[in-house]
Amino acid sequence: MASNRQDREARQARERLRAYEARQEVHRRQGGRRRRDNVIAIVGVLVVATLAALTQIYYFSAGPGKAAPSASPSATPSASASAASGSNLGAPDKSLAEDRTWTGTLELNAVKMDISLDGKAAPQAVSGFVKDVQDKYFDGKTCHRLAQSTGFGILQCGSLDGQGGEDPSYHFGPVENAPSDNVYPAGTIAMARASNDAYSNGHQFFIAFDQSTIPSDSAGGYTVIGKVTSGLDELKSRIVAGGITPGASGDSDGSPVVPTSITSVTIR
Repeated sequence: MASNRQDREARQARERLRAYEARQEVHRRQGGRRRRDNVIAIVGVLVVATLAALTQIYYFSAGPGKAAPSASPSATPSASASAASGSNLGAPDKSLAEDRTWTGTLELNAVKMDISLDGKAAPQAVSGFVKDVQDKYFDGKTCHRLAQSTGFGILQCGSLDGQGGEDPSYHFGPVENAPSDNVYPAGTIAMARASNDAYSNGHQFFIAFDQSTIPSDSAGGYTVIGKVTSGLDELKSRIVAGGITPGASGDSDGSPVVPTSITSVTIR
């Protein structure tokens, strides 16, 4: 009887051991699965975060969220001393605009456009443009910058050095007749300036050949002096359609592939 009891107890002990080992194996496997699941979850979070970061980088650098390039008058725009003084240098009195509408033509290469300037809405800037025409400043100056992306398209002309450099002896302000909604309709002619400096308007202007949204900065928007009343389609087909030579801001902002110069400007 004692032997049978001992055998039974031994058998029960072995069964308890097997049950314990089975529970331990289940616990081990569950722990391994949890660790594996945690690793997978962490990797998944890192992958999602990386993809989100890369998506944001693309969206704001090359995609549709890319900020519209500012219509700055130089390749490396910076606020000049004019911002602090809020003064004009070398610019004519705003009375030259005569508070009236001016009409004329602007010819780039062989593309002739009719233009209209609003001397009442932007007297200081229109006076500067009229004076430049009278002084024949624009003759032979280049259009050094072509920029185009979703909701944005400009051709910028009139820099002193043909590269976007400012004229240190000529600047004026303030910003006049800027759109309150930051939208510049196709055909708009507006003054280029340095970022955050309302008194850095100069000789340079840009033509919005597509409706363009250009965010305001601390100085406001960009002075609209008038518009192209005819010839815009030809400008797009003969110059803009030639494409952009990529610049420092990427392939959507650089110099026009078709070398472009101001061959004639008339105003009356």
